[in-house]
Amino acid sequence: MTTKPSGPTPPYPAHWENVADLRVFRTTAGEWEKLIGWRTDMRKRGWKLLKISSEDQEVVAIFGRTKNDRPTP
Repeated sequence: MTTKPSGPTPPYPAHWENVADLRVFRTTAGEWEKLIGWRTDMRKRGWKLLKISSEDQEVVAIFGRTKNDRPTP
């Protein structure tokens, strides 16, 4: 019998993991606004902002890139 590890539920649908590499970023709204350069750099590296939401005082951003878009080593 296998069990899932107990922990927080990811803030995205489980099937996203089958087709994409995902990165979840959590910060405050004020800090998120200061990270415009970092967000631009993520897009240049092939990451797309898939979803952004707020939970209490926290901004939750999910970046992803399809597994086919990975750079080759």
